[in-house]
Amino acid sequence: MPLPRALRPFSHREYRVLIGALAISIFGSGMWAVAMVYQVIHIGGGPLELSLVAAAGSVGLVAFVLAGGIAADRVPQRLLIIAVEGINLAVIATVSGLAMAGWLQLWHLVAGAFVLGVGAAFFFPAYSAILPRILPPEDLLAANGMEGTLRPTLQQAAGPAVAGVVVAALSPSHAVTGVAVCHLLAFIILNFLGQHALEAPGGRGHGARRDGSGDAADGAPTAPAKTSFFADLREGVTYTVRTPWLLWTLLWACISVLFLIGPIEVLLPFVTRDQLGGDSRMFGFLLAVMGVGSAVASLVTASVPLPRRYLTVMMVCWGAGTLPLAAVGLMDSFWLLALALFIFGATGSVGMVIWGTLLQRRVPPHLLGRVSSLDFFVSLALMPVSMALAGPAAAVLPIWLIFLVAGGVCPVMAVVALLAARMSVDEIAHPLDRQGTLPAGAEATT
Repeated sequence: MPLPRALRPFSHREYRVLIGALAISIFGSGMWAVAMVYQVIHIGGGPLELSLVAAAGSVGLVAFVLAGGIAADRVPQRLLIIAVEGINLAVIATVSGLAMAGWLQLWHLVAGAFVLGVGAAFFFPAYSAILPRILPPEDLLAANGMEGTLRPTLQQAAGPAVAGVVVAALSPSHAVTGVAVCHLLAFIILNFLGQHALEAPGGRGHGARRDGSGDAADGAPTAPAKTSFFADLREGVTYTVRTPWLLWTLLWACISVLFLIGPIEVLLPFVTRDQLGGDSRMFGFLLAVMGVGSAVASLVTASVPLPRRYLTVMMVCWGAGTLPLAAVGLMDSFWLLALALFIFGATGSVGMVIWGTLLQRRVPPHLLGRVSSLDFFVSLALMPVSMALAGPAAAVLPIWLIFLVAGGVCPVMAVVALLAARMSVDEIAHPLDRQGTLPAGAEATT
């Protein structure tokens, strides 16, 4: 009996190893988000100290994510992923030991958060780049959908919930120890990845895609010689700028992050308090509803074939999904606001699953790490800007107007991106559903 589409990646041993380790690792990251907060409080810190620790992690991530993308294109991705998980284990185990001994200080947490941020900058481009090496093209959508299901479930819900229980029942240091155990298990599991994944990304045979499309889809060379850091970075940027669907999607992402993240992260708590009369519990529940929408939509997307009009579906989901946010500042019903956030989470997740699959299917293998890191970088770089602008904007403009503009600009820009990049023409010229016409087990060829 054939497996459901969403579960097909699990028929591959290497994927089972990788996703098992990833699930445990992101569960630990969810625990760390809560354990770190109460560990700071336990050593006498307040909001300023907590901000310092959180900012250190963000700085490490943003500062090194481009280097992480270049490393993913130069270094065997298996080794890179295992090394990052080993470093995560060392950092958390050190923090745990210092906390248990009563020697933990604020600077330890700041340094640890910074190193964890750097690790994430190297991990995610490598993870994105290794998937096409261990899975056939037709299973990539399901794999990305599975990750999109696990992340909100484990990192945003289960991990924090378990950490909260451990902190309340025992202590923050015990919760940190739990995080260390998670990274230890993930590290052990990752070492079972097959040795074939040790081949360097630019090595023999890596220039050709498993679906036979290679680099021809977007006209890039197969295996360029590696030069300096800046030459590699310039090559990735040049490819992005010269690839219209990629460039305009990233431009849309920049605008959406700038207009949406600040209102959601900074102003939504005040909407909850002033318009709904709610407290922190209601705000937390609203965020949970958005996470549920994201998880459900990821699982559904993993269970169906990649749309033939994949670029159009992606941009329509992203653009239309932000429309409900335009009315957030006018809503006085909890259920209407919850529905708006559920739709936003669901449509955003559908777009992200398709987007991750497109990077892995259409970007040349030797550039995939760099392009993934550029995608990561443009999103991360504008998040703090958006959050910094949201407060001052609310001081001079009504909140309803801010949400109206944020929810209205993104759909307009989605249409602009579709037209400017001629995505409807591009997706027909570069179909990705050819494997659907082949016999089971056959690989497409050009």
